[in-house]
Amino acid sequence: MLKLQLKHLPSPREGISSTPTGSLVQMPAHARTFNREKALEAILYVARHLESASLHSISKILYLADKRHLERFGRLICGDRYIAMEFGPVPSAIYDMMKVADNRDSIDADWDAIIKESFVIQGGRYVKPRRKTNMDVLARSEVECIDHTIKKYGRKTFGQLTDLTHDAAWKGVGENQPISLEAIARTLPNSGDLVAYIRGH
Repeated sequence: MLKLQLKHLPSPREGISSTPTGSLVQMPAHARTFNREKALEAILYVARHLESASLHSISKILYLADKRHLERFGRLICGDRYIAMEFGPVPSAIYDMMKVADNRDSIDADWDAIIKESFVIQGGRYVKPRRKTNMDVLARSEVECIDHTIKKYGRKTFGQLTDLTHDAAWKGVGENQPISLEAIARTLPNSGDLVAYIRGH
């Protein structure tokens, strides 16, 4: 089992209010199942912390935050699958949720209603929250990685975010093709350990 010397942070099932303590912790297994509830709160959180949050900027900030979380904790935040689109990686299921809010897609009656009550798409591009983020759904490690990414990249332009996310993982597949978790891991400094860990889980 891959181990890193990390400051203990709450698991995805623990709330943001949990108290961290210093310890040697095992990296949790990466999410194999997409967590739609967590994804919804991640969309709202990012949208509230970006100026003029758009489908593009939210997708790219989440990709960069996912890379940081994968590097440090061995898993993606929501367990989404990224697709290599023209302007960079797109979180497939999260993008579908944003299309529901824009009345361009449907998941099911219940989730369609939950999504539309949570945020709206204006002008076919901008994401406007309709409620506050439920912080109990996001683990402290996830919020830290999102906050770090917003602070570092939140003021980047459309073109700059596109260029930043045109990494080796994106370049390694054709347009509209899925990007594997291993390919994303290979772009990170601890790629050898991460790939071995992913293959073992």
